[in-house]
Amino acid sequence: MPVHYFELTEKKIGRDLLLEKFSDPTCGAFVSFEGWVRNHHDNRPVSHLYYEAYSKLAINEAGKILEQALVNYGINSAICIHRLGSLQIGDVAVWVGVNAAHRDAAFEACRFVIDEIKSRVPIWKKEYYLDSTKPLWVGSEVAR
Repeated sequence: MPVHYFELTEKKIGRDLLLEKFSDPTCGAFVSFEGWVRNHHDNRPVSHLYYEAYSKLAINEAGKILEQALVNYGINSAICIHRLGSLQIGDVAVWVGVNAAHRDAAFEACRFVIDEIKSRVPIWKKEYYLDSTKPLWVGSEVAR
């Protein structure tokens, strides 16, 4: 039976625990994506990030995306975990895992999930810079 879920968490993402959820003898492929906090953006040094979300809407919309991936790509499972709160350089900000009978479906579905999560789910990222006291919300010109 296909499995999917989305979670928002302030805790560090535990990859090993997530991988256990993908044990399925009908699957020949597993693909994952990790989005890491990097130390720069637009040629500016970043010290850390802060993520916020409209949780109820985020969970609802992400659920639709994962269901769409199951149907469109014929995969067995799709899980996405996204961090909230303060994240440090090197932390995993978002993790997507997909398994399927065949690798093409797993690769395509994983790409679909992360692209759609980033474009449709109300999660906002604030960057803190080493060269400024004013953090910026990514995609906004407003400093807060």
